[in-house]
Amino acid sequence: MDVKKPDLIVGIDFGMTATGVSYANLSIGSETVKWVQKWPGRSQANENKVPTILVYPSHQQQPSSWGFLSESASEQNAADKEYKNWFKTFLDPARLREERAEDPVYSPRSVEEVERWYEDYHRLLYKHIEFKLSSELSGAPWESAWVDFVFSVPTTWAPHVVERYRSIVKKAGFGQCRNHTLSIGLTEAEAAAVHTSLEASGIFRERDILLICDAGGGTTDLSVLAVSDTGTSSLSLEQLDVVFGATIGSAAIDYDFEAFARSRLELAHLTSPLPASPEEIAWEMMKSRDFQNTKCEHGGPDDAPMFSVPIPKLDLGYANHTVGIEYGEMKFTREELQRLFDKQVQKLVSLIDSQLHTMQKKRPGQQINHLILAGGLGHSPYVQDRLRARFLAGGGHPNAREIQVRVAPDPQLAVCKGLVGDRVRRLKAGKPVLKWRCCRASYGTICKEVYDKENPMHLGRPLERDPMNGKMYVTQSIAWFIKK
Repeated sequence: MDVKKPDLIVGIDFGMTATGVSYANLSIGSETVKWVQKWPGRSQANENKVPTILVYPSHQQQPSSWGFLSESASEQNAADKEYKNWFKTFLDPARLREERAEDPVYSPRSVEEVERWYEDYHRLLYKHIEFKLSSELSGAPWESAWVDFVFSVPTTWAPHVVERYRSIVKKAGFGQCRNHTLSIGLTEAEAAAVHTSLEASGIFRERDILLICDAGGGTTDLSVLAVSDTGTSSLSLEQLDVVFGATIGSAAIDYDFEAFARSRLELAHLTSPLPASPEEIAWEMMKSRDFQNTKCEHGGPDDAPMFSVPIPKLDLGYANHTVGIEYGEMKFTREELQRLFDKQVQKLVSLIDSQLHTMQKKRPGQQINHLILAGGLGHSPYVQDRLRARFLAGGGHPNAREIQVRVAPDPQLAVCKGLVGDRVRRLKAGKPVLKWRCCRASYGTICKEVYDKENPMHLGRPLERDPMNGKMYVTQSIAWFIKK
């Protein structure tokens, strides 16, 4: 049966700090992957992503703002409003329990509360996507057009968390119109790999092995893939190991900077009172464009030995040289920021080391040719330089002697563009870019098997005699049909 070609394919990369949306408008005959750059609160500028932020009036269920609209002074500083960000990883109950144990005061009270934030954010996101893209469709209004929504998910999410996410985005509006579909597509690392293979296929040779590192705001995902079909117009990838990830990302740098600034402000506050609490001021300093720009440029050619972050509401005459406060700003050294980065870099290196060790055991004769960096943290010049230095000539790994550290095209958009690129490729060539995937879990059915006293796996297991043939069987066995 012929499958209706969609009019529009939309890829959504919901991130810890920001969310990206890409699309291909097939209704006008275009297969070009574009992305949304105009957002509420930034209509005069092009922004590749929208902040994953909500603001709620106190004791109310509906948000007063989202995304860039939440970054206004009236929303950020209002005493009667609650600012919600960095909540992506808490959809996983296990991760939320960890956070509750560490920070019972400021962490979300329950998964249900996190689900409400998710649904509210995605509802507002859906409305903007409809507003932005409906006017670009040709031949059908939004409600009756064939629209495919494809979402990425972190590698760290278990299947039950993925299904919870699917249910939430459905309730938020995605896939509810008659001809709209919703699917959970590739993991973030897989989508980044697909994007890289589509946009930079010329750098790969047949059977090259890629290690994709998608280091974002809250999580880092790794995936190992082999390149195939380079002699055709449709390069393909084959997954060689199960994707996995860890809670590593740029949001941790923000969190550590906030704590560092707060400790200094507390000392200053003891000497001469500040205009607001050290906690409130440190949070605003971390959110400021001055710090965020410095963080993104750290390690670049214009990286200065010192930088300053304004202290909100502070009188210009206030000074405390012990903690670096002068003329309404707090000064920091490049080395102090570097230490915050190094905590995440060390975790990244350990994660990559672990993957290289695993591949050496599984495929001892094969070389990893490319380490591809994607995501916000992967976009950092400092992180790129540290990883290049660490894995120069393999970094002591016998299977990475020829490895080259590369940056994915459009690293911050690699995931959402990879989702759409893979879908377009399926329609065009009849096959996906990622033609072979490793299952993240084993699947089988409960069964019983004939007892064998010589089989050590049967020792101590529950037995029962079959009344039909009189034989003894081991119960609660599993007949595997997929093994990871």
